[in-house]
Amino acid sequence: MTAFRLLPHLLMLLLALALPARAQELSALARVDPLRSGIVATGQGLELRLSLSQSVPWRLRLMADPPRMVIDAREVDWKGAEALAVVKPGVSLRAGRFRPGWSRMVLEMDGPFAVSRAEMTTGDEVRLEVVLTPTDAASFAAEAARPDLPDWALPEAAQLVAPLPEGGGPLVVVLDPGHGGIDPGAEREGASEAALMLTFARELKEVLVRDGRFRVVMTRDEDVFVPLETRTSIARDAEADVFLSLHADALAEGDAQGATVYTLAEEASDAASAALAERHDRDDLLAGMDLSDQDDVVAEVLMDMARTETRPRTERLAKAMVAAIKAAEIRMHRHPLQSGGFSVLKSPDIPSILLEAGFLSSDRDFKRLSDPAWRATLAEALLQALVAWSEDDASLRGAASP
Repeated sequence: MTAFRLLPHLLMLLLALALPARAQELSALARVDPLRSGIVATGQGLELRLSLSQSVPWRLRLMADPPRMVIDAREVDWKGAEALAVVKPGVSLRAGRFRPGWSRMVLEMDGPFAVSRAEMTTGDEVRLEVVLTPTDAASFAAEAARPDLPDWALPEAAQLVAPLPEGGGPLVVVLDPGHGGIDPGAEREGASEAALMLTFARELKEVLVRDGRFRVVMTRDEDVFVPLETRTSIARDAEADVFLSLHADALAEGDAQGATVYTLAEEASDAASAALAERHDRDDLLAGMDLSDQDDVVAEVLMDMARTETRPRTERLAKAMVAAIKAAEIRMHRHPLQSGGFSVLKSPDIPSILLEAGFLSSDRDFKRLSDPAWRATLAEALLQALVAWSEDDASLRGAASP
């Protein structure tokens, strides 16, 4: 078990921030488990014990007026953590997003405390533990006033946030890790498509969030089953600019291998695409608009009109993805751009892509998909594709405006 200790006289620790993002193998979002976490009031002070889904870079420091302890992490979903602070009057906890790629937890204390121990341990369980002991006001004030060490200071917001696409706001990308829960998808040697794609979706989210030009929504962030119609509803509710469904299927016949980009079409581009669409498919849906008051004929006409505008944007996005993946020297299918009747792509007003990152039925693809470095290269390629497409799309739509 590895322990990372906080030196009390520094009052801060940032784990691995100096390492390249790929070496850290971070997911997009770690989560705190409230049921396995707690704040304990001891006779000598307070003990904070947090159970996390994975290790993350973090730092701790003290601040004054009022006295409080601040933990910055890259990044943690603190949902449910607020309830941990019900230990004694005067102690409260709040947490949330701090700046792009960073989250913050603030523990307000009922007096001056010193940090006598702080460590993150990894192993069967990732735990962040902090021990606070009472101190005098002068000592606390001196530690709270200590500036950041130059090498560990958080970057300024301007350094984290790249210029936004034309139009002013971040591009909203919905990532849809395929399958989940009772539906594991393709399986091989103890690995499942659902688990692999959830891992990759978290890694891709981290890459996009750190870029600063994107807001990312996940259709699922744990191993649960999400119906297809719910996945498209999530994209609609998020007002998504792009919907990207992630898969790594298996074919019983043939020798398919390499990443493949799929768009929606009534007729599949080949028999294999038709088989994949049938496997992924559920009941057809009318997603993307409120057509409840329309009869079927009117609904179909309205959806066709929406797709007439969306289809060329989707095709440009698909081509940008193929170009970026090839530029990254990632192996692609011999027919890298295909189409099929995937229900999850049927939102008529959102450019929607299904990416088969590879095929678990291929020995080479299975090895690649299991390699964090390879997945990091693919994530970076998808970032470049989205940036290139968003700039091109904004330019074309601006030129089409009166």
